[in-house]
Amino acid sequence: MREIVAATFLSLDGVMQAPGGPDEDPTGGFKLGGWLVHYADAVTHEAVMQSFAAPFDLLLGRRTYEIFAAHWPFYGDDDPIAASFNRATKYVASRSGIALDWQNSVSLGDDIVARLTALKREDGPKLLIQGSGDLIQTLLRHDLIDEMKLMVFPLVLGKGKRLFRDGVPPAAMRLADSRVSPSGAMIGRYRRDGEVKPGSFAMAEPSPAEIERRRNWAAEG
Repeated sequence: MREIVAATFLSLDGVMQAPGGPDEDPTGGFKLGGWLVHYADAVTHEAVMQSFAAPFDLLLGRRTYEIFAAHWPFYGDDDPIAASFNRATKYVASRSGIALDWQNSVSLGDDIVARLTALKREDGPKLLIQGSGDLIQTLLRHDLIDEMKLMVFPLVLGKGKRLFRDGVPPAAMRLADSRVSPSGAMIGRYRRDGEVKPGSFAMAEPSPAEIERRRNWAAEG
């Protein structure tokens, strides 16, 4: 069995768009690309490299694929990330035909969910998502992500593409490990942990004021 792991850089308000540079993804008028650069330190670098330490294949949406394909093949295999990315199989999700010129690139075809469900049943390395926010939404809706590696940086961006968007199904997560970098980045690894289990801190017998409040709020909708 293969696992799907989503590794994502985030702002405090959940934005994942264009962390690495101003020209990375300016769609929607996003003007703060490159927002994580000044928070990079030895601990965040180590956390990134740990994601690539074990064998992996890449799982990429169309936009992230195009960003990576225009960068990593030209970066030189002396760089360990470039060497790993160039060597890995790249599974690409796209609703439109694009040129898959980067070595070892494979289209996931028209039925992405069925293809990934089949891939997860096979033997092989983990499927590592980088960026690819739209693809992540699809996988969250179909409960196909086994683990999320989130690196949350201490800033608020206000607008941009967010990791958890409207319509994401509720799900419980378990923190597998965590640490904080000197720059203030919170690094956490989360595993799926079943369904959300609601509880209550309310009094066993609600007060008359509480009963009235509930009645009023129910009327307000």
